[in-house]
Amino acid sequence: MNKNLNLSMSQKLKHPAGLPFLFFSEMWERFGYYLMIGIFTLYLEAPASEGGFGMDRNESADVYGTFIALVFLTPFLGGLLADRIMGYRLSITIGGLLMGTGYSLLYFQGPVIFYFALFLIILGNGFFKPNISTLLGNLYNEDRYRTLKDSGYNIFYSGINIGAFICNFFGAAMLNAFGWGAAFLMAGVGMFIGVGVFWIGMKHYKHADVLKPVREGDAKLSSILSLTLLPAVGMGIVGWIIPGNIFGSDSTDAFLFGAIPVVIFYYLLWHRAKPDEKKPIGAMLAVFAVVVIFWAVFKQNGTALTTWAKYYTDRELPAAIVPAADNISLVEHSTYKKDSVLATDHHFRKLKNDKKENYKVVGYPDYFKNIPPEKLPADGANVNLVNTSIFQSVNPGWVVALTPLVVLFFAFMRRRGREPTTPSKIAWGLVISALSTLVMAGAVYAGNNGEIKVSTMWLIASYGVITIGELCLSPMGLSLVSKMSPARITSLMMGGWFLATSLGNKFSGILATMWDGYENKAVFFIVNFALLGGAAVMIFLMLRWLNRVFKEYGG
Repeated sequence: MNKNLNLSMSQKLKHPAGLPFLFFSEMWERFGYYLMIGIFTLYLEAPASEGGFGMDRNESADVYGTFIALVFLTPFLGGLLADRIMGYRLSITIGGLLMGTGYSLLYFQGPVIFYFALFLIILGNGFFKPNISTLLGNLYNEDRYRTLKDSGYNIFYSGINIGAFICNFFGAAMLNAFGWGAAFLMAGVGMFIGVGVFWIGMKHYKHADVLKPVREGDAKLSSILSLTLLPAVGMGIVGWIIPGNIFGSDSTDAFLFGAIPVVIFYYLLWHRAKPDEKKPIGAMLAVFAVVVIFWAVFKQNGTALTTWAKYYTDRELPAAIVPAADNISLVEHSTYKKDSVLATDHHFRKLKNDKKENYKVVGYPDYFKNIPPEKLPADGANVNLVNTSIFQSVNPGWVVALTPLVVLFFAFMRRRGREPTTPSKIAWGLVISALSTLVMAGAVYAGNNGEIKVSTMWLIASYGVITIGELCLSPMGLSLVSKMSPARITSLMMGGWFLATSLGNKFSGILATMWDGYENKAVFFIVNFALLGGAAVMIFLMLRWLNRVFKEYGG
């Protein structure tokens, strides 16, 4: 009897055989994406003489925000096509191949091929991202796996972040040794490896790739496309050509106008839902609306926090590790020229007791401009720095380190019968994330508002705090959608989650363009704190209702 009981318990605690393959597929896919995105802003702002586009801060933030917004908008369409026509495995394969091709094309220079490559990446992510998450959820729909779904998504999420962690070291090495093109090509190689791993594990999730039946009263695919996709394109064109700018730039106007029909589609999906589906759809849409704010702040890791890492953080490597790091091309060499410290621009606050007229404006601020005079190297000396893109690995590094602890913590709470519900985890994730912005406000005060560089520990600590919030929110959001969605529209609702991510990503770009407008950079981070705090208040006000609906439909 005891032997049979132990066997039964072992079977219940064992994850599906397809999890490792989806784990490594997503790991390599994210390796490619985050390698590309880790150097994206730096590439846009690098002078043309160095192979970049020479954009100013506002323009690069606008392009970055629009790109990452569109990357997470297309899952709406990819999820719909997978649900109704293509299935998940074909959609994931096509998406991976499109993204790999897009990354590889960035090897070549020129604006036409650059924007065409971005188009392929945006389209490919739409087919890949929602459907691999949905396929994973389907593996846990069997009764013996159902209680492990949250931990399964946490494990899957750690795969995402292992890829995001290691990629920046490869990207920095390729960039230092061979240039921008080689770094982008490495992203393409990673994506193609991910597709290969996915196909090797095909037999383990074939049974979970089931098209959703269309019920009576469901909108036809042609109707959805004609009433949503075409109006979105039309509204986007209107936003682009409308005289002046409503939201700061033509691309921002075009994106936000274009998102309106998609938002309306999800509202109508709830409004016209069957009575037994209306509550869970409404609860999910309420969560989607709130987490937009989380992504608006979180995704500034590629803009405002990259700026902080590049210009406000002491990146000089200890002399003891320079030879080893240099051997694998992980050192950024910068030569100090005494005259360069006399120049500054609007990205930096002026040093005390110096008048503005004593400075000339230059296009690209120098690393040495906010180092105290007594710590400046000799004129013409070479300084060894950490690549700015390496700091993009701090957040995923924390995810990899903290995920086991978070999983164990919630397992401990579950054994005691006190595990928070999935909506409660998301609510607390917003609160914890808000605290990370106060850490960065502290960094501003420690550096006297940019007059001197601060320790890397400020960024590391801030990323550590927001990572805990992220682990309570992002994988739980995926789990929430998988648990509560009506089976026939699971991938479509996963697309809704990514729509919320898309809107947040675009708002992150809008917020980043305001960086230079704040003379006191602490105010920038305090504004972010207020946004996240407001979002947390909103979800806590809805929490009793959300928990009631979750218990009925997803618990």
